[in-house]
Amino acid sequence: MPPAERRPWLRAAGWLALLGPFFFLSYGFANWWTGQLPHVGSVVFGWERHIPFWDWTILPYMSLDAFYAGSLFLCATRAELDTHARRLLAASIISVTGFLLFPLQFSFVRPATSGFNGALFDILMGFDKPFNQAPSLHISLVLLVWLVFARHLRGVARWLAHGWFGLIALSVFTTYQHHFIDGVAGAAVGVVIVYLLPDAPHRWRRVPAPADAPWRRRVAAGYLLGAALSLAGAVALGGWAWLLLWLAAALLVVGLGYARFGVAVFQKQQGRLSWAAAGLLWPYRVGAWWSSRWFTRHGAPHAEVRPGLWLGRAPGRAGREPQPGAVLDLTAEFSAPVAVRRGPYRNVPLLDLTVPAPAELARAVAALDELYPTGPVLVHCALGYSRAAVVVAAWLLHRGLAATPAAAVAQVRAARPRVVLSGAHRRVLADYAATLPRLQAVACAS
Repeated sequence: MPPAERRPWLRAAGWLALLGPFFFLSYGFANWWTGQLPHVGSVVFGWERHIPFWDWTILPYMSLDAFYAGSLFLCATRAELDTHARRLLAASIISVTGFLLFPLQFSFVRPATSGFNGALFDILMGFDKPFNQAPSLHISLVLLVWLVFARHLRGVARWLAHGWFGLIALSVFTTYQHHFIDGVAGAAVGVVIVYLLPDAPHRWRRVPAPADAPWRRRVAAGYLLGAALSLAGAVALGGWAWLLLWLAAALLVVGLGYARFGVAVFQKQQGRLSWAAAGLLWPYRVGAWWSSRWFTRHGAPHAEVRPGLWLGRAPGRAGREPQPGAVLDLTAEFSAPVAVRRGPYRNVPLLDLTVPAPAELARAVAALDELYPTGPVLVHCALGYSRAAVVVAAWLLHRGLAATPAAAVAQVRAARPRVVLSGAHRRVLADYAATLPRLQAVACAS
């Protein structure tokens, strides 16, 4: 075994020496700049006037500075440290840019405070003015620092940290530092940063031009148009309609997946989307899940194509429908239920509404071939009408259970009549069949 990597103390100190001054200088500059403007507005909901002022929460509020520094030294490896430090740097850059482009100020009068808590407020007000509102950098940093402590603490210490960091997030509002919209924006910035700088190694590479590239461009254009309309609706309507920005971001990311980056935008590994991808893409995923249930509501969720081989939609939670044995999951957009991942399980993520590339089809067939001997196996995509159907048809060809692509499609359609296999699907099946040994290509279906 290779020797364990030493904890990068010196590198952590170097990052702190960079991040600390950068934070105070950039944050202070934004405060000064906004203070010179003749008028600075606020975005506040009427119900926020009922938020209490708790002067004692200044202690958890101020404690974030210590946790910020400590999180760097808590990182166990150089890779973890560099990712975390880059996230902290990105949070400062994005937030300060927001402060300068969209200056806002806190609009409530903070009650007078004395004693120890009052002294802490005096220290805070020495460098922090009622500006630098949206996105709340405090909320972004709480999220990023919290992730490091949650990763390394165990047992009671971990639960205590959860409670304290929750209190830090609450204190942003109960110390009268930020309005609600600032906190929402700060949380969104934190999620986006974790999505763009994930823990697992991730490369944003352009996928090779697929055979159905023109169709993918049209699908991408549809998602990008939806993103633009959602953005316009948020700006035009204001108020709670600003939540449309979440939908706009989700549609934008999915559109980029179809236009350039493929399934990588979902960050699905071992059957689960990263929590940042799951959160960022939540509006899209809700729509996709509803669609999978609505368009399959009149038929059985799964159909048996061959003895022990089932084709169908994405399985739900245990107890709501029969649970399969082994599972080949072809979705990129859904996390598999825990119960499914505990059994024999493989995931070959494919984009919805597209034709798989030959290499993707070969990987999916190989995964099905590996699972089939383990018992009844379910091959599923979102609805069980396209991605899963073409993979099952290719497997029938691979096993010599269908003599031609047309025969393979006929078997699949006999089991699940509503499958949707276009001319492009049939062409990729024909190309796949041409790569198989002649013995399999001429075998008769049994």
